[in-house]
Amino acid sequence: MKPAWDGIARTGSPDFSKTILVTGGAGFLGSHLCELLIRKGHRVVCADNFSTGVPENVRHLRSSGAFTLLRHDVVDPIDLRVDEIYNLACPASPPHYQADPVHTTKTSVLGALNLLELASRHGARIFQASTSEVYGDPNVHPQVETYWGNVNPFGPRSCYDEGKRCAETLFHDFNRIRGVEIKIVRIFNTYGPRMRPDDGRVISNFIVQALKGENITIYGDGSQTRSFCFVDDLIDGFLRMMASPPSLTGPVNLGNPVEFTVAELADQVLALTGSRSRIVRRPLPTDDPRQRRPDISRAMRELGWQPKVVLAEGLKKTIAYFDAILAAKGRMLIEVA
Repeated sequence: MKPAWDGIARTGSPDFSKTILVTGGAGFLGSHLCELLIRKGHRVVCADNFSTGVPENVRHLRSSGAFTLLRHDVVDPIDLRVDEIYNLACPASPPHYQADPVHTTKTSVLGALNLLELASRHGARIFQASTSEVYGDPNVHPQVETYWGNVNPFGPRSCYDEGKRCAETLFHDFNRIRGVEIKIVRIFNTYGPRMRPDDGRVISNFIVQALKGENITIYGDGSQTRSFCFVDDLIDGFLRMMASPPSLTGPVNLGNPVEFTVAELADQVLALTGSRSRIVRRPLPTDDPRQRRPDISRAMRELGWQPKVVLAEGLKKTIAYFDAILAAKGRMLIEVA
């Protein structure tokens, strides 16, 4: 196969420690990961099809000689000579992954297969960003990695849940059969700057609604629980997992074990924004999990990792980001008018 791109990624470069491919690199998590990898002296190839990622997230990196941006969909094969691969490619919020469920499944399954073939071909270590959604609506709380989950295989969320479960299967099979060095983490709710305003997840929804003075929408009675991890903590966990011994394949839960109800989150957002928005309630979506909290014992034991940023601190930074985004959009509308 002729390489899709060649000329920059060179293993063993005297100027860079490693050449690393980050798929979904222009997304919320991917852009933070690319930024940190460059700061640590690596050459980064960021691949994204921009279905949910945005060029603005990595615009500040493009002047770096260590950064290359590719428009590429992982559903299609790719051939680059790289040392490591972080697979973050896949829409992660329900409105986005449900918009084209067939392509979401392809992204998770075919994307994993294509990148595992790449890792096998070039002897690269490969990281899979899996999800707490593999646990479905859990009957075990908090969720431990040995729990097999309670997932609807053909509901509206299944394209994401089952796609990620299948990707984990492929990763373990490539490890057993071909000896590919794999790293799998299961990500729990994460938030922070560079989330999209239309992300559709609870923190971005509440903050945007509060800043706009719109009603804050709670689905169900608000008693369902979530655990929120700030993006900086999560990315630190990614790097620790990638650097761990080959014997630690995962999965490893990464998330904040401090649990809040959705109603408690709404109250915090209202208090921190000073908004006068009212809370309104809507019916709970199909298969929406009742509770979500990670058991991070394995991450603490094997990686020496645990989150440091408390929710109030992370919310302040995230609110400031969205406030600036909305203000900029407002200025653009005034200029156009």
